[in-house]
Amino acid sequence: MFEVKRYSSDMAEEWNRFVAGSKQGTFLFDRNYMDYHHDRFSDFSLVVLHKGHICAVLPANVNGDTLWSHQGLTYGGLITDKKATTDEVCTIFEFINEFLRSKSIRHVVYKAMPWIYHRFPAEEDLYALTNVCGASLMVRHISSTIVMDDRIRFIESRKSGIRKAKRLGLQVAESSDLSDFWTILDNNLENKYQARPVHSLAELELLKSRFPDNIRLFMASDSDGKPVGGTLIFETPQVIHTQYISASPEGKASGALDMLFDYLINDYYSDKSRYPHAKYFDFGKSSDGDGHQLNTKLIFQKEGFGGRGVCYDWYSWDV
Repeated sequence: MFEVKRYSSDMAEEWNRFVAGSKQGTFLFDRNYMDYHHDRFSDFSLVVLHKGHICAVLPANVNGDTLWSHQGLTYGGLITDKKATTDEVCTIFEFINEFLRSKSIRHVVYKAMPWIYHRFPAEEDLYALTNVCGASLMVRHISSTIVMDDRIRFIESRKSGIRKAKRLGLQVAESSDLSDFWTILDNNLENKYQARPVHSLAELELLKSRFPDNIRLFMASDSDGKPVGGTLIFETPQVIHTQYISASPEGKASGALDMLFDYLINDYYSDKSRYPHAKYFDFGKSSDGDGHQLNTKLIFQKEGFGGRGVCYDWYSWDV
């Protein structure tokens, strides 16, 4: 009924066309995005064919005898079209497991796609994970998401920050200067966590050049025009996702992020003429490591803007 094969670069155009028309694909699964870090991950993406045509794809890499979907992406999972039924998806996972066994793959780590990214209901894979693969929940992260058509009011501390930022003459605007933002981000991560951003500046510039309509930077600047905070936005068909958020010490003291997100949530992205299909504004995870460590200060900030919980789950099973 189905044929499973490994993705190869000569299939890039067909892969991208399928992802663009799928019921849950985003630009993160476009090969022009996925392949930017091909040197760090050994690609083992799968293509599922029915009567010679793609009916599903699984963005993935291999590490030892474990298949990951995908270590270099925030979320992953099986990408299908609107025609896919539950019975078919269950059968597809049977074929995938059989294919992986033939390639000496023994384990799978599966980053399920959060439901907010589904343009149509698409949790057939979760049913198949339990009933076909015998998968168990491995990691659960918590994100904070706003329903754009039914926004919860900001709490007083966020409103206070907005008032302070306005008094100090801060301004918010879209920017093309990734270097200013990356410097703030890098300094923050280094000083607070002794860490570096997942993406280098060169990688961000490359990805933004490839996806100018999906990757956008918004910055807050002080009255002298000095950048003091910002957020890098990933726009997908119905989700506005904050890939990075950061402010300098001056920005934190002046309410820069409060003013920035007030503009984005209550002005820019609430204007249907700018982004008519925006349903959700997603701040990303506030849990660390394997998800057990809740960053209470970070999630307090996000929930203060009206964000409420959406889980980013990982599953695992033995093939």
